[in-house]
Amino acid sequence: MKNLRRAIRGVGWAVLVLCLLFTDLLTKLLAQLYLMPLVPDGVKFLPGFIELRYLENPAIAFGIGGGDPVFMTVVTVVSCLLVVGIAVLPFTVFRERAARVTLAFIEAGAIGNLVDRFTLGYVRDFLDMSDWRLFAWLGSDFNFGVCNVADYFITMGAAALIFILLFIGPSALFPLKKSWREEAKRRDAEKEEEKREKHAAD
Repeated sequence: MKNLRRAIRGVGWAVLVLCLLFTDLLTKLLAQLYLMPLVPDGVKFLPGFIELRYLENPAIAFGIGGGDPVFMTVVTVVSCLLVVGIAVLPFTVFRERAARVTLAFIEAGAIGNLVDRFTLGYVRDFLDMSDWRLFAWLGSDFNFGVCNVADYFITMGAAALIFILLFIGPSALFPLKKSWREEAKRRDAEKEEEKREKHAAD
């Protein structure tokens, strides 16, 4: 029964990844079909925040490494290894449902951009956020440039996963709920008891 539940969770996780991946690739295709003819003007979607502008990015984030094929090969290999590693995490390290969902977003985003690199040699970006300067109040000119849905999946998924690891569930570093804190204490007590019993047996 336990193996059946694990298999069902695995199938559900895979279906979620595929749905998110389909969303990413569909939005990229639509951008390629309808925004490419509008280059370089684009579409004023949310002026001052997000504009729709098609861009073919042969590099990684912020155009880093675009002119270095060796660097991009290393990035691609590392990305493939990360995709494989992330696929294992929901069934080994991260068993909380919320953590598994965030990992599905990260996985789908990573695969979506890898599909572009392998099939096209570049990543299709179309969400122009260069007008949105998050740290302008600090005098910084930093902006998020042009990205895509996969980038959102990866960034938001990673941020959500960090929040979960810190605050959500009994395994979190700083559990928000009292019940989670009590369960964490109970687990620690059980582990200590097991250690004492093992030590006594030896």
